[in-house]
Amino acid sequence: MINKIELQAPARDLETLKIAIESGADAVYIGGESYGMKTSSKDFTKEEIVKGVNFAHERGKKVYVAINLLPHNQDFVYLEEYLLELQEAKVDALIISEPGVLDTIRKVVPNMRLHLTTIANVNNYATANFWYEQGIRRVAVSRELSLKEIQGIKANIPFDMDIEAFVHGGMCMSYSGRKLLTSYISTRDINLYSENKKYNLVEEKRQGEYCPVYEDEGGTFFFSSRDLCMIEFIPELIKSGIDSFSIEGRMKDAKYVETVVKAYRKAIDDFYKDPQNYKFDESLMKDIRNSNYREYTTGFYLEETKIYDEEYFKHLN
Repeated sequence: MINKIELQAPARDLETLKIAIESGADAVYIGGESYGMKTSSKDFTKEEIVKGVNFAHERGKKVYVAINLLPHNQDFVYLEEYLLELQEAKVDALIISEPGVLDTIRKVVPNMRLHLTTIANVNNYATANFWYEQGIRRVAVSRELSLKEIQGIKANIPFDMDIEAFVHGGMCMSYSGRKLLTSYISTRDINLYSENKKYNLVEEKRQGEYCPVYEDEGGTFFFSSRDLCMIEFIPELIKSGIDSFSIEGRMKDAKYVETVVKAYRKAIDDFYKDPQNYKFDESLMKDIRNSNYREYTTGFYLEETKIYDEEYFKHLN
């Protein structure tokens, strides 16, 4: 029996949440005004969380709230109050990243369902089992894993623990880098730095190929030259044992979310209609391309990485 996949989408505001659900997402993950990694200036207020949850639940969908801030001492002052607000709003799960927050949640809202963010870097079944013992019921595995490695994790964890994996969007793989460029340049010559300047990394044997360096409120991201895109490999993803396909992009606008969610929804539904005779609809790649003009890659999932570059898209036209 083929497991039923959840399609999970990001939402930076209430409008995007509604569009994601109407476009076919089974669940939406959001950030509140507190305790989330600051990826957007449009984080949800308490009232918007309530409205978003009500909108989702009326349609049989779910809302997960990220509390994935890596907290300092002062961050715990209002955490208990915030957790009670989320419980009152009836959110479906909290996405967390570290044990201090977990311990507080178990004391304050012990019945809350808990998911572990990819920030926690779960790379193996032993780590997944450790988190299961702490009450976690879903782990978002690292982007650096292959489908074969994910199968190995799924085969060695409890049946009621879900595996979530990012299948589309940015591949942020810089582990700290907090405002590195700004701090480095501004301490030497403040006039050298400008918001209008763009920076790229160049590998010495690949002159002319530029990997852009992105910097936002969450830090500096070095290696995001291509976005992840696994829409062509829906059968392989499903058969690997993944329970939830997650789309990255809490900074993305509603149009991007709508386009990507609709494409993945159709690919997933087409597969379930006739798994034995399923054939990927290449027109979906055109839709994906129109949502974002960066190149795409299959990342670490496959034995041979596939690149969706300009040459690939030319043959679709």
